[in-house]
Amino acid sequence: MPDTQKRPRVVIIGAGFGGLAAAKALKHAPVDIEIIDKRNYHLFQPLLYQVATADLSPADIAWPIRGIFSGQENVHVTLSKVQSVDTERQVVTHESGDVFYDHLIVASGSSHSYFGKDHWAEHAPGLKRIVDATEIRRRVLMAFERAELADTSKEQERQLTFVIIGAGPTGVEMAGAIAELANISLRGDFRRISPDNARIILVEGGPRVLGAFPERLSGKAKASLEKLGVDVRTGALVEDVTGDHVVVAGEKIPAATVIWAAGVKVDHLETWLGVDTDRVGRVAVEPDLTVPGMPNVSVIGDAAKVPWKDGFDVPGIAPAAKQEGKYTGRRLAALVARKAAPSPFRYRHLGNLATIGRNSAIISMGWFKLSGFIAWCIWGAVHIYFLIGVKRPLFVAMSWVSNYLFRSKGARLITGMEGLRAIHLHVPKKG
Repeated sequence: MPDTQKRPRVVIIGAGFGGLAAAKALKHAPVDIEIIDKRNYHLFQPLLYQVATADLSPADIAWPIRGIFSGQENVHVTLSKVQSVDTERQVVTHESGDVFYDHLIVASGSSHSYFGKDHWAEHAPGLKRIVDATEIRRRVLMAFERAELADTSKEQERQLTFVIIGAGPTGVEMAGAIAELANISLRGDFRRISPDNARIILVEGGPRVLGAFPERLSGKAKASLEKLGVDVRTGALVEDVTGDHVVVAGEKIPAATVIWAAGVKVDHLETWLGVDTDRVGRVAVEPDLTVPGMPNVSVIGDAAKVPWKDGFDVPGIAPAAKQEGKYTGRRLAALVARKAAPSPFRYRHLGNLATIGRNSAIISMGWFKLSGFIAWCIWGAVHIYFLIGVKRPLFVAMSWVSNYLFRSKGARLITGMEGLRAIHLHVPKKG
């Protein structure tokens, strides 16, 4: 059991938006904080798709966790993977040992869900990590290279067909960015193919794209995508995904590149905490974000099922995770100081934003709804504002301005010799 003679120890699992916000809220509290994460960096996931489509490099949207907390003396960072949690002994076991806690904050985030079709993951990578983004970038750019070397029009068409499954913000932004890459950035780069002949198909099982947005804005987003040449298919279910084709609503579509943006899940919480979870793997928490029956264990971010309004839960987006993390940190600070606990957590929805390629975005913030170029500028300003530090926002802003003025992308790198070998493995031989 924890040594009660020492300062309370707060263990935070995960250095995403929620985990960082909780640790920062405890900066002046008399506690010792240990952040455990299997990565040594915090990732700004909302811009991950721009790494996947060669707008930004990984270093533009990731920051070392130790660097973020270099000036906060009560934070200790452990680079390790959590293996189990013993809530009775108050111990977190990770790959490098055990850590005792007085208070535990689980901010472990989410991963891809293929709805029971996990074998699709090999052929349709999702977008949650830097390695996912660089792999998708490799596949997208390699598709154009293979098309350039293909000996038949049929193979060229397959290589130049991109299928994005799921039309939430990630899917919509990916489709728009790939269309922009093909129509603008790669124009003139090839001799045997025209990149703007690329076929981009966005598949959504629901009735419309961006279902969380008002129907009018959803319609505008669909129109913007179609203007870019994206084939938007709503009410269409994916039935199979293989290495060379997908089956959508009974139609077999030859495609070399498939990207998954359709679902997420939360791993481990049921076994870690010994509690029931919903079908996604989230834990239903109390109004103060603690686990029922465990007042010293809080769950925040994607891992928490928090009631909101009209029967909906708090959405799994960065602003929500930051609010939950900040609230949890302040609640623990008040508890340690033996002050009155804050009121139950109340989520303030700041709105939804999504961009659809060059000059186009949609914004829904309560009564304020906007689409088009002005919305695109606001979208960019909001994302720049939430980037950490001073240099990173400046670099990203400069990159966007350069891309906009010169219609080019600066990170069109295919890394690894495996990419060169893949060309010869997939392209038909002459004769």
